[in-house]
Amino acid sequence: MGKRITDPNIWRVYIATFLLGLAYGVALSVIAIYLDQRGFSKSDIGSLAAWFAGGIVSLAIPAGALIRRFSAKGVVVGALFAYAAAIGIFPLLDSYYPIGVVRFIDGAASVCTWVALETILLARAGSTNKAFVTSLYAVALAMGYIAGPIVARILAAGLPLEAAFVTASVVALIGGIFLSLRLERDKGGAHLEAETQASAPTGSMKILWRIKTSCIATFAYGYFQASVVLFLPLFLVADKGIAAEQTILIPAFFAGGMVLFSNYAGRLGDRHGHLKVMRVLSIVGMWMILGFVFLDSFAMMCVAVFVAGATLAAISPVSLALQGMIVEPRDYSRGTGLYNAFYAAGMLMGPPVSSRLFEHWGGAAMLYHLAAIWVVFIVITFVFRRDDPHHRAATAALGAA
Repeated sequence: MGKRITDPNIWRVYIATFLLGLAYGVALSVIAIYLDQRGFSKSDIGSLAAWFAGGIVSLAIPAGALIRRFSAKGVVVGALFAYAAAIGIFPLLDSYYPIGVVRFIDGAASVCTWVALETILLARAGSTNKAFVTSLYAVALAMGYIAGPIVARILAAGLPLEAAFVTASVVALIGGIFLSLRLERDKGGAHLEAETQASAPTGSMKILWRIKTSCIATFAYGYFQASVVLFLPLFLVADKGIAAEQTILIPAFFAGGMVLFSNYAGRLGDRHGHLKVMRVLSIVGMWMILGFVFLDSFAMMCVAVFVAGATLAAISPVSLALQGMIVEPRDYSRGTGLYNAFYAAGMLMGPPVSSRLFEHWGGAAMLYHLAAIWVVFIVITFVFRRDDPHHRAATAALGAA
């Protein structure tokens, strides 16, 4: 692994990504239960998640301009400090609108962090190594998500739930300090801006059309992830009779599948075609979502969540690598901005729709509609299969033969 990644800055990004994932895992594993215990309805919980996604949508595309102006390093360090402040303030608030504003800031800071980190990785990864590099980015994030719920469970055993948010704030602050001291001036900022000035920039709509399959994939994943994180624990409690404390560990099983399979999925994508691999992962993951409805054993439910993480979560780094193969290096910051805007749009739409389905027709209906989202994406991977450079190359080789 060290032979394939020789740039120490990539490893520094992975360390910071792990810390970010740890902070997310600690906070997200208790947020739905925390709000539920304080009397917020499922609709309130879903709409507060939409405030978070709204922050992501608002800054996803401007984040690319910020990177070109201030460098990816400057943006990611500032964003980590802003996230630490937002999540630290969260437990001090007890009414809907102040919490919504903090969640909006949380989302805005988060998307600036993602766009900056992904721009650095795509700029520093080789053309035949992108899915490998981005998959390890996903693995680092997922390892944090695994450790986060475990830390949250330990904290919840002896401390109020507010302690989880304070812990997440401190961890994010450490990540920001680490990058400010150790990360070199990145390749995603000033020098790419100089390249852009030297030649005519690609139009945003042209970039979007090129990376549409990656964007649709990340939309589906954002929609699914935001809905499942909030409402699968509540579904398990309400429909399966599982104790609320046990559900804290559900995100860890999802992230565990992601950790163990993302790098393998990335290697398959680099070798056989990113879109083809995404299609197969979607098919398996869709059946796991349906399994949530019919499984009653908590142990079997954990297995299904694990497999869902190994497939659907692995789509994210593969789709990021696909868009990195399609756009020019000078357009990476804008491409990742558009990519994350679609992720945010999915997170914005998923929880409100899922909460209403849950409240009016139950958790099973909510899960059926999440499976349907992936069916639509599977169809799209066939319709636009030529978006993948691997497919075009294979078709050309067959034609030449």
